[in-house]
Amino acid sequence: MRRLIPALLLALALPVAAQGTRPGNLQPVPEPPPPPPGYQPDPALEPQVTIIKRGEDKVEEYRINGRLYMVKVTPPHGVPYYLVDDRGDGRMTRQEPMDSGLRVPMWVIGTF
Repeated sequence: MRRLIPALLLALALPVAAQGTRPGNLQPVPEPPPPPPGYQPDPALEPQVTIIKRGEDKVEEYRINGRLYMVKVTPPHGVPYYLVDDRGDGRMTRQEPMDSGLRVPMWVIGTF
């Protein structure tokens, strides 16, 4: 019990101490520069997104020039995942968001 009280006090004091470390001299971000003269965006390079409801899942299909290159699946009970055509051969591989290939154990402690 004696070890629990200091740990609880420390857990309550850490958020208060973290609030004092915020910078006070924040400035707004400058506007981005205009595009160069004569620039015309190519509408063929813009992805076409098709949203489909399959059961309770929301499926977003991303295409460029009519070729399917990525599918985002958002289940109602979990985190979205992506199916990506990495090689351009039409075979989709599953990728988690921000997947670097490194598998580190992670647990969700809390969500806000």
